[in-house]
Amino acid sequence: MVEKATPALHIELNFDEEDVPYEEEILRNAYSVKHWLRYIDHKAKAPNNGVNLVYERALKELPGSYKIWYNYLRTRRKQVRGKIPTDPMYEQVNNTFERALVFMHKMPRIWMDYGVFMSSQCRITRTRHVFDRALRALPITQHGRIWPLYLKFVQRYEMPETALRVYRRYLKLFPEDAEEYVAYLQEADRLDEAAQQLAHIVDNEHFVSKHGKSNHQLWNELCDLISKHPHKVHSLNVDAIIRGGLRRYTDQLGHLWNSLADYYVRSGLFDRARDIYEEAIQTVTTVRDFTQVFDEYAQFEELSLNKRMEQVANDEEANEEDDIDVELRLSRFEYLMERRLLLLNSVLLRQNPHNVHEWHKRVKLYEDKPEEIINTYTEAVQTVQPKLAVGQLHTLWVEFAKFYETNGQVEDARVVFERATQVEFVKVEHLAAVWCEWAELELRQQQFEAALKLMQRATAMPKRKVAYHDDTETVQSRLYKSLKVWSMYADLEESFGTFKTCKAVYERIIDLKICTPQIIINYGMFLEEHNYYEEAYRAYEKGIALFKWPNVYDIWNSYLSKFLERYGGTKLERARDLFEQCLDQCPPEHAKYFYLLYAKLEEEHGLARHAMAVYDRATSAVKEEEMFDMYNIFIKKAAEIYGLPRTREIYEKAIEALPEQHMRHMCVKFSELETKLGEVDRARAIYAHCSQVCDPRITADFWQTWKEFEVRHGNEDTMREMLRIKRSVQATYNTQVNMMAAQFLNTNSGAAADAGAGAGSDAMRLLEEKARQAAAEAKQMPTERAATNIMFVRGETQGGAKNKDNTVINPDEIDIGDSDEDEDEDEDEENANTEQTANGDAETATKTDDEGLIMKKLRFEQKAIPAKVFGSLKPNNQQDSDEE
Repeated sequence: MVEKATPALHIELNFDEEDVPYEEEILRNAYSVKHWLRYIDHKAKAPNNGVNLVYERALKELPGSYKIWYNYLRTRRKQVRGKIPTDPMYEQVNNTFERALVFMHKMPRIWMDYGVFMSSQCRITRTRHVFDRALRALPITQHGRIWPLYLKFVQRYEMPETALRVYRRYLKLFPEDAEEYVAYLQEADRLDEAAQQLAHIVDNEHFVSKHGKSNHQLWNELCDLISKHPHKVHSLNVDAIIRGGLRRYTDQLGHLWNSLADYYVRSGLFDRARDIYEEAIQTVTTVRDFTQVFDEYAQFEELSLNKRMEQVANDEEANEEDDIDVELRLSRFEYLMERRLLLLNSVLLRQNPHNVHEWHKRVKLYEDKPEEIINTYTEAVQTVQPKLAVGQLHTLWVEFAKFYETNGQVEDARVVFERATQVEFVKVEHLAAVWCEWAELELRQQQFEAALKLMQRATAMPKRKVAYHDDTETVQSRLYKSLKVWSMYADLEESFGTFKTCKAVYERIIDLKICTPQIIINYGMFLEEHNYYEEAYRAYEKGIALFKWPNVYDIWNSYLSKFLERYGGTKLERARDLFEQCLDQCPPEHAKYFYLLYAKLEEEHGLARHAMAVYDRATSAVKEEEMFDMYNIFIKKAAEIYGLPRTREIYEKAIEALPEQHMRHMCVKFSELETKLGEVDRARAIYAHCSQVCDPRITADFWQTWKEFEVRHGNEDTMREMLRIKRSVQATYNTQVNMMAAQFLNTNSGAAADAGAGAGSDAMRLLEEKARQAAAEAKQMPTERAATNIMFVRGETQGGAKNKDNTVINPDEIDIGDSDEDEDEDEDEENANTEQTANGDAETATKTDDEGLIMKKLRFEQKAIPAKVFGSLKPNNQQDSDEE
């Protein structure tokens, strides 16, 4: 064949001058792929025959070259692009692929391109054969490259039988793609096969969905598929499949039950569907599932009724049986809607059968149905376990007994209570409530002796003593220490028993040490009602011995009130001993009431000095918040008994003891008292003493009060002194603020300050040292003033150095001649004032205008003295002024 083909080639080939170099290279090395590819690239723009001829020559020399075959096949496909599939060139390309596969049958790319090319020609059988040959020729590790093209080919054309067989072969190799097969089956309306595949997927526990679907979602898809198409799915047992899902997925029962019922509805088995709905609403355990099933059930019944009614209305030959059928369906629908709340309650009880609240709701739903109520109560008390109960179990027994009582069956109610007392409740209070309710039942039946006997049974001592809070013992053995039962017993004895029996009950309660302060108070009141006053007082004392503060407060209150009400001042020493005993350990929170009561006793029946001593003790025994009120009461009582002058000592003590916020008010009141008594200088000294703790920026009302006082009772010197003190206090507080700021900055600077040591740091140290000295001097001034007691101070000496221009002239003043000492003192005060004023120069500048205004105001308000006042002693200067 080579010898025949060679002459033909030599005859047909006509080389261009541009091809000569490439031909020479090929002649020199005909087996070089590189030279052939270079020649092919050169001929790329040549006509098709030219390029194909070069490829053919190259493949003749190198038939095993994958690169040349691949490029040749790609070039041939490009040449037929855009032509109709019946064109002969398609067959030529197919032959070329066949020739290539003789050598390239292990190359998956050639098979893939061949399969895609054959698919485009719409030759189904030949294409299928090509893919089958590819799968047989290639190793199994490379089948994953062929199958997607094969599946795409079978999905393109409507050939379901072929596609089914292809998919079955594919799933043997790739079973994880079963969902794609199911989707194709649903599209092809092969629902029976799709249901089988979905059932197989769901049963496979190791199956992992490529679409991220859970096993439950796949179950829902299967249920929807088989329930909505009952006439197309024949090979599966639908009922068994869905019930299997119900057992597996207990938290999503509503949808599965609806699917099963829908299957029977679509199958035309309506009675069977109704049975499924009834079974569903009787077994679901969640409100969500119940709602889903009930809504579907109600919709089914409503549609069934409407459909039947339409048929009867349209049927002219309708008879009585049809009307009965309609009435039956209507009554069935109404009965379903009436049962909704009861069915919902059943769902909640299936969730937790020990829910006491739901049992009570169920009883209310059975209103006017005594038999159902009795059955419900019986079922409830038999079902609910005390240790698992949610709510109070004893309420079920109590309501059960009350139901019998309401209906006149008292003996049955007693039987219920008797059984309830034997139940092992969790808490003793529950058993105690049962006994108390039983006793109240007997009281309502006018059986008072029976009620007392019941309480005796309940409080009977067990064979051995047990602790009340010992949970290892039964509640019946611990009942004898229940305060609720004993309180009920005591009330019954007070109402229907004798004095001795009632007293014995109270004494027994106290001996068991289960009493409360209210029990002690009740015991005392009971004894007082029977005129056993001393017994009542002993009962109070027993309670006082049992309890501590603050629980004993009510007992002491009742004890002291009753004692004073009966004896008043006849047993004063005993009352004093009681008060002393009460106040011995009384906390400050409760001390005020008892001190006031004690003081009232001394005022009415004792001595005044004793009352004052009690008030004095009370001022230090009460809470800090109540000290101010207590001092006010003390001052008021002292003024009533001894007069206002005796209150000065109390005021001084209050000023020393009270905190600052109350101390200011007390100082103002003290000053007002001194002003009323005419002691203006003492009042001024009190204002000066209080001013040391009054920051002008915060306590402006104090300074305004002092200013008004000076305007009414002072002169220019006293006003100037007040302003000087105000500036001094302001400077003191400013120095303290600056000092705290400096300490804060010094603390926060830390290492940064040490690193910047030098000239700057030395200057800062000097400034800080000056600030410390100023603060120390400012602190010494108020402490020196506070150390001295309040003294009488003359108004003149407080004014500082005398100014001749501003001094008010007294015409009757006599010059004694002690000016030397006064001048020395004035100079010392002036120097001190100058030093204090130097610290607040900045503030002085702003306040001089205010001072000047005040001075002008004072001078403006000064009036001339009438001449009649002086009579014949009228001075000359006064005459001159009158003449002027």
